Amino acid sequence: MSATAEIFVVTGPGQGHLHPCMELCLHLTRLGYLATLVIPSHLSSAIPPSFSSNPLVAVAQIAGSSGPPMRVSDPLNQPAGRDLSAHLEKRAAGGEPPGVLCAVVDFQVGWTKEVFWKFDVPVVSFVTFSACAAAMELGAWKAQASDVRPGEARLIPGLPEEMAIVHSDLKRKPFGPPRGGPPGPGPKPGGGGGGPPKPGGRPPWVPEVEGSIGLMFNSCGDLEQPFLDYMGDQMEMPVWGIGPLLPEQYWKASGGAPISDRAIRQHGRESSCTEDEVVQWLDGKPRRSVLYVAFGSEVGPDEEELAQLAAALEESTRAFIWVIGSKSGGDFADGMEGRVGDRGLIIRGWAPQLLILSHPSTGGFLSHCGWSSTAEAVGRGVPILAWPIRGDQHYNAKLVVSHLKVGYRVAEDLSQVVKKDEIAKGIESLMSDEEMHERAASIKAKFGHGFPASSRSAFEAFRDFINQGLRTSSVSTRSLPM
Repeated sequence: MSATAEIFVVTGPGQGHLHPCMELCLHLTRLGYLATLVIPSHLSSAIPPSFSSNPLVAVAQIAGSSGPPMRVSDPLNQPAGRDLSAHLEKRAAGGEPPGVLCAVVDFQVGWTKEVFWKFDVPVVSFVTFSACAAAMELGAWKAQASDVRPGEARLIPGLPEEMAIVHSDLKRKPFGPPRGGPPGPGPKPGGGGGGPPKPGGRPPWVPEVEGSIGLMFNSCGDLEQPFLDYMGDQMEMPVWGIGPLLPEQYWKASGGAPISDRAIRQHGRESSCTEDEVVQWLDGKPRRSVLYVAFGSEVGPDEEELAQLAAALEESTRAFIWVIGSKSGGDFADGMEGRVGDRGLIIRGWAPQLLILSHPSTGGFLSHCGWSSTAEAVGRGVPILAWPIRGDQHYNAKLVVSHLKVGYRVAEDLSQVVKKDEIAKGIESLMSDEEMHERAASIKAKFGHGFPASSRSAFEAFRDFINQGLRTSSVSTRSLPM
């Protein structure tokens, strides 16, 4: 099969951005395009052989950019910018088909737009978090919601009523360093890159998508149609929900069989439990009886809250799997395994999340509500006890709790230390709510036939747009109507 044209896909930093971009490339190849994935060189070892062996996939390495994501000064003269220019110059000098039709750029590396524009290559911005989070950030900014008072609910015109901004949406802990790592960059003046936006402030991704000819979201209409529509209306450009961009095995197993993700994601990551040990433990538990507890690799509760979580899990009667990341320190779980016995399984390091969420014994997920984890759980019909930490996670939690109604918040005021009693109450509410489990099952049923039909249609609409629109008219850089 020969490619009709080439599309560059530029991933953002970290594997959380790399995996969706790889899946995006594979979907583009199914449309007949040659997909060239642009990655920083330090991520090259994370590319599985099965991806590189696809005849319609190419991988281009560039230097890791200096400075925080989204903010690179003078990109054309940075090592990463020069490397990307060299790849495009080589393509232009070859003069052989297929030509470079467009670039899909992760908003976290929006600076690469200037490199593509130098070669007259139009850019589609790829947003890896939820359309809800983007819409709520944009809507809160336009509604000047930073001054919402206690007891007030400020509606955002164009969004569902249940997504009105309330005072608790604005109460968050200060943005601090990544867990177990060096101090993180603080927000920049004017709401630029370097950290999550202040609630109600200008979203930092706004300047990163300026000049794009369209927006792609790692989501689908089945979960987020009102928010995709809102983004299209407000940004005045085409918006495509082309996800969730999860491994093909996820969709092939949509009928209910557990997913073995050892070959998909582990890639040499250390873990205290093998996948077989996790399966054996889950197989011994009743249906929907296990609470899965896992947070992101970069952010999570602080040490005081982790101790409160340990106490809540220990005093609960519910079976649980608790994933403790390699960056977590402290002694909050010391001796816990002996005290809870077979009721709890503590995994240190990497865990087979897709397998756990797809196993019939799993009945709830205590999560930070990162978008990938949220989509994986909702697609498998697992209700969520939402414990967002920062950034888009708060609006992902609001989507789950208020719009989809398949979860609870772990506490009302997340700017304060979350206490043991709040966690215990949330666990019991989540695991015992039969109506919520029924709603979660109905959403799961929408994905029973594999990759969402709405997303397949969105890919086709994207193909028609770039094939017809770009080949019949010139596309000029323009700013957003803000």
